[in-house]
Amino acid sequence: MSDAVAVLLFIGVIAYALFGGADFGAGFWDLTAGGAARGSKPRHLIDVSIGPVWEANHTWLIYCLVMLWSAFPTAFAAITTTLYIPLGLAALGIVLRGAGFAFRKASMRTPEQRIFGASFALSSVLTPYCFGCVAGAIASGRVPTAGNGDPIESWNNPTSVLGGVLAVAVCAYLAAVFLTAAARKNEGPEIEAWFRRRAMLSVIVTGIISLAGVFVLHSDSPRLFHQLSHRGLALLIVSALSGLLTLFLLRREKPLALRMLAALAVATVVCGWGVAQYPFLLGTHLSIADAAAPTPTLWVLASVAGAAGVLIAPSLAALYILQNRGRLETRV
Repeated sequence: MSDAVAVLLFIGVIAYALFGGADFGAGFWDLTAGGAARGSKPRHLIDVSIGPVWEANHTWLIYCLVMLWSAFPTAFAAITTTLYIPLGLAALGIVLRGAGFAFRKASMRTPEQRIFGASFALSSVLTPYCFGCVAGAIASGRVPTAGNGDPIESWNNPTSVLGGVLAVAVCAYLAAVFLTAAARKNEGPEIEAWFRRRAMLSVIVTGIISLAGVFVLHSDSPRLFHQLSHRGLALLIVSALSGLLTLFLLRREKPLALRMLAALAVATVVCGWGVAQYPFLLGTHLSIADAAAPTPTLWVLASVAGAAGVLIAPSLAALYILQNRGRLETRV
């Protein structure tokens, strides 16, 4: 039962990596779009694309937090008492990002728009970096079971830095591909070409970071490296092939296939981390079974997750479908 609930938790992690990651990546391209005049068209597409869904995407984060502290309270206490700095920075980034995005659209003067835009864009980079550092700290075993680990070195180490940089790169890749498909449907060829070039660049940069990460993990987290290169190898190969195929489809008129391949590339690399981590929740010292809450609690959580799948998932699916078809209009 503990394994089943862990799978339900990890489904939320994958969903947040996909939907929340695309939002964060859009903020990265907002940050690098240029000045007010040059970046106006890319920023307009970013606003239109994420405006209807950016708040709903945090539903997955809330789901993950509730599942973690309810199903695995020992691990939740250890993570929050050790990694409170990156978690606090990520929470601050989410708040500043939302405020910046909302107030930029409501501001009438260019200086104010720049300030709020900078808050939105910089927070869109800070937040995924911190979440990547947290994942690296957990995977490399730097969160002790009793908690209260080193508040600095736990997330400032080679594996955590790799996780943070890779998280930012993956979010940028995902957003660039999604926005290329959106521009193809709703904007002119100029904006499509703008995002297509950045999507191609992000594929190459993410691949380089991933290759460099092999040497980092081999040196800093040998068990994680071994598990990824054996148990998780098939998933990583699928991820790499999916990323390469997006390069081919970026010039083809297949936006749905393009989005699906990008999502598959990200989902499989996140699954590879989960498969490599199993059966441990923290490093190699706290297993899923040992961290789990009593069985009745796990049954309740599984039932709640099932009810959420029936009641909430269709609403989110309808929201994403309508937004993808351009049927939702954002208003100030």
